[in-house]
Amino acid sequence: MTMMKHTLNYKPVTPGIVERLEQIVGNRYVVFDDADKLQPYSHDEVPDPAYAHMPECLVRPADADQVAEIMKLANAELVPVTPRGAGSGLSGGAVPLYGGIVMLLDRMNRIIEIDAANMMAVVEPGVITNTINEAAAEHDLFYAGYPMSLETCTIAGNVAENAGGGKAVKYGVTNRYVTGLKVVTPTGEIVTLGGKLVKNVTGYNMIQLMTGSEGTLGIFTQITLKLLPLPKTSVDLLVLFESVEQAVATVGKVQTASGVIPTCIELLDRSAFTLACEYLNEDLDYGEAEAMLIITLDGPEVSQIESQYEAVGEMCLAEGATEVYVADNTTTSERIWQIRRNVAEAYALVSQQQANEDLVVPVAAIPKLFAAMKLLSDKYGLKVPAYGHAGDGNIHTRIVKSPQMPIEQWQTKLPALLAELHATVAGLGGMLSGEHGIGHKRKAAMPRFVSPGYLDMLRAIKRALDPNNILNPGKIFDV
Repeated sequence: MTMMKHTLNYKPVTPGIVERLEQIVGNRYVVFDDADKLQPYSHDEVPDPAYAHMPECLVRPADADQVAEIMKLANAELVPVTPRGAGSGLSGGAVPLYGGIVMLLDRMNRIIEIDAANMMAVVEPGVITNTINEAAAEHDLFYAGYPMSLETCTIAGNVAENAGGGKAVKYGVTNRYVTGLKVVTPTGEIVTLGGKLVKNVTGYNMIQLMTGSEGTLGIFTQITLKLLPLPKTSVDLLVLFESVEQAVATVGKVQTASGVIPTCIELLDRSAFTLACEYLNEDLDYGEAEAMLIITLDGPEVSQIESQYEAVGEMCLAEGATEVYVADNTTTSERIWQIRRNVAEAYALVSQQQANEDLVVPVAAIPKLFAAMKLLSDKYGLKVPAYGHAGDGNIHTRIVKSPQMPIEQWQTKLPALLAELHATVAGLGGMLSGEHGIGHKRKAAMPRFVSPGYLDMLRAIKRALDPNNILNPGKIFDV
């Protein structure tokens, strides 16, 4: 891995700039000219090291004023700045593509307020998402917009990516819950958007524009989130099917004919769940099952959820399920969810040569997508497991090279497979990413999915707010 050469007229971080950064945040919160300490900030969770790039400097501000001063300095010196939370992203979004400064927001990690009367939380960007729920639970409230990696990711990263997750079927994704932001603009102004408001149409909806902007339009220094009443009970069903087609058909039936709104519906094909079970030493008797559904139901009353899960379980059996396991306590629920959460980790042990994709299609198109993935796996001799949030059409895969395949074959086959896969998804009315974002990993594929006019709109917004293209450049699209 080498330092990427500066382009777009960016200037290097000099000792003079470092001295000024130290004046802003204190010398203990600046790292410069130390490759070992900077290396962890050269990548996120994308497994392919080709997407990593070294920063020149790391800075850790403590508040919005310091963030603003850093951005003013960066503009004056034409040094790019890449904001970063936990680095748990899967798109290269927090990677400093042009070197410069990585701005780590881990010091800004306070829960400022849990306002139970208004059912709102006010938090700083570096708060671990799960911590918000721990605090909210003391008031019988919860934050519903969190993703699968809630114990490691930070809330600003969730907002920057408009993160989703397993519970999006019932509760939606992050943008449904963001009601206020304090943002430092790319040029260093501090702007407050919204607040503790359930409704607000005062001007353009800048909160929704910022949510999902992947750190390219502003740096969040304070976030206001809508909370919901904490469900009193929750039950998970683990359902096995002899075919993927039966499982996918059941997803649609459960959502349209059961009269129940599940909290989530996760789907794993055989290659995904068997490898995860082996990784965990899980002895679940899955027999000859080719697909697994995890269906969660939650609500305010135990009796209501019991009747709902019985109805959903009976529907699954009527659609061809071979087994329906019920998890109605924390221990058994965690056993089920460990399988789902560890698919990616299990595949990481198979090979370092992987491509993680985050496809999204209309729910009714999932069977065609799964069939296409199976055909592409056979055609190219690569593993193309299918798993993810079937209830909202967001299907993940980790395209994996077998250890025996020569690297030259992998480098030829992967782009060809991705081109066909993307063409299939676009043809089904789908999009490139459902929750992981574009970053720089998926940037080249954007024109397959959106029109030139759409990209021009994005560029116009970027140029208006970031005239020097200082903030997280090289992400989503090229300016």
